[in-house]
Amino acid sequence: MERYVAFLRGVSPMNCKMPALKRCFEAAGFGDVKTLLSSGNVAFSAEPEIVPILESAAEAAMEEHLGRIFQTIVRPSSFLQGLVARQPFADFTLSAKAKPVITFLRRPYEGEIVLPIEQAQASIFKLERTEVFSAYVPDEKGTALGALLERKFGKAITTRTLETVRKCAAS
Repeated sequence: MERYVAFLRGVSPMNCKMPALKRCFEAAGFGDVKTLLSSGNVAFSAEPEIVPILESAAEAAMEEHLGRIFQTIVRPSSFLQGLVARQPFADFTLSAKAKPVITFLRRPYEGEIVLPIEQAQASIFKLERTEVFSAYVPDEKGTALGALLERKFGKAITTRTLETVRKCAAS
């Protein structure tokens, strides 16, 4: 069995109860299922498989048991552990107030992009195949980063803080 983490787009405690989400992943045949941080992060064990098959199984179970689908992006825990261990933001100068985030793309980005991109205290620094490394400074207006990421990479994405990724990788 291999350990995986599913990052679900758009989940919050207001639109999906974590026990119901856990049951969906168990119904999909996954083992040792744990929801993390009440915001659409699910750790689970499964036989080694290609990621799109795991994503499809999770989404099919959500449709059947919740009546809705949250876009699901899966990564092996070992991949996330390696990502965190190499300190992906070490090469960038971040202000003390900045929140480093990782955006997970469902599939590798195939377009042209010139980086870094900076807008309204949000910066996209680096793209590595299916991960985008960014940072933003929170303020009373919210962040422009989400909209900026969607304009550049589409909606088949989901974003987590580096600290959330660290916690998910360790689960």
